[in-house]
Amino acid sequence: MTTKIEDLLNNDVFTNRHIGSSSAQKKKMLDYLGFDNLDDLIEEIVPDIIRRKKPMNIADGISELAALKQLRNLARMNIRYKSFIGQGYYNSITPPVIQRNIQENPAWYSAYTPYQPEISQGRLEALMNFQTMVTDLTGMELANASMLDEASACAEAMSFCQRVSKSKSKVFFVANDCYPQNIEVVLTRAEPLGIEVVIGDPLVDLEKHDCFGVLLQYPNTYGNFSDYSKLIDSIHEKQALAAVSADLLSLTLLKPPGEMGADVVIGNTQRFGVPIGYGGPHAAYMSIKEKHKRSMPGRIIGATVDTKGRLAYRLALQTREQHIRREKATSNICTAQALLAVMASMYAVYHGPEGLKKIAERIFRYAAVFADGISEMGFRIVNETFFDTLTIEVKNSDAVVMQ
Repeated sequence: MTTKIEDLLNNDVFTNRHIGSSSAQKKKMLDYLGFDNLDDLIEEIVPDIIRRKKPMNIADGISELAALKQLRNLARMNIRYKSFIGQGYYNSITPPVIQRNIQENPAWYSAYTPYQPEISQGRLEALMNFQTMVTDLTGMELANASMLDEASACAEAMSFCQRVSKSKSKVFFVANDCYPQNIEVVLTRAEPLGIEVVIGDPLVDLEKHDCFGVLLQYPNTYGNFSDYSKLIDSIHEKQALAAVSADLLSLTLLKPPGEMGADVVIGNTQRFGVPIGYGGPHAAYMSIKEKHKRSMPGRIIGATVDTKGRLAYRLALQTREQHIRREKATSNICTAQALLAVMASMYAVYHGPEGLKKIAERIFRYAAVFADGISEMGFRIVNETFFDTLTIEVKNSDAVVMQ
């Protein structure tokens, strides 16, 4: 008996197993529609003007095992570099217990908006924990159940300031030391809303402009930070609101924006145990003062009691266009990152307040050791203050970058 080598190949094709229909299913559907084969179906319903005349040059399907092998071989071709960009995204360690029980658990990762939220008490409790973590660290009174990312949260903060501010101005001032991606998204969102965005140094340029809100970065893109209390007072004198985009982990050591008088605080929770993931997804946060709660975009989890007097969680506010009239919605595009928010909140539970503080202290000390070492090599550290980011003056910067 002779066997062709092709007969030994695994014909359990990856695409058929995961995204395809079986032969029997295809035949049943074709019989129902009155066609003998797929070609006849396509001939009937796809206009000739857009139908391909020649078949696509696609290789035959392969098994799942073979597909994974190809992907691994492809991944080995990557040249791996360390990222020193920072600007809101950093390497972090995901505790195995969180990875196993939350990130890789379909009960968590496959769930979307809880349209019947009260039956998802565990999920609501976890998001309530996220809100509590954010308010504790930012020094604010109320937080929502997460947002898409820091940059879009900054844009939402701009819209929030315009809704709440008593100023008639159409100008939003953005500090020129905010993260570049935050500035770009604010500019993009402002254009269709008819908002003029002014970018400059708030200590120098702010007094020249009448505005309804100001966006500050804490620490800023160069790594510096300072107490914004006096600056925020001057912003309030203009009848404007102060929005601060803050590094949540740094707030375990630094003065929280809420104590400086900030009206809205936004930021990213990626470094709370969430992998960078090539830039996303990550859960952003927004926290505000209690009096502005009905202008908060997204969802707010609240606590109540059920008919038997037991503690229960519910969606207290969800001013999204899916739930109320579009013209009454605080945001027509904002949503949540519930899975990543739960991971971040459980990271805080896993380490506890003192554990988070120790992580932040270790990060700062690593940066301080690096600053000392780079200074001894003859480079000048530009920062007056820093948490984890340094700006270094390099004379032959082009040559250094090439190396």
